Amino acid sequence: MTTFPDRLKELRREKNITQKAMAEYLGIVERAYQMYEYGKREPNHETTIKLADFFEVSTDYLLGRSDNPKFQ
Repeated sequence: MTTFPDRLKELRREKNITQKAMAEYLGIVERAYQMYEYGKREPNHETTIKLADFFEVSTDYLLGRSDNPKFQ
């Protein structure tokens, strides 16, 4: 099963968005966002939802709990 950092990085790259741009969207510093992709830090509940909404995937997909990116 794919992990959250892997999914996050994959989704960001598919949209051709920089880590800096994602950090700005989330209202955090770039280093904090990088820590999400490196698996060194986990976003809070609200940030996880914001990420899922941005990438138009379910939180279960983003978190690696499902391989179906669609909302259920």
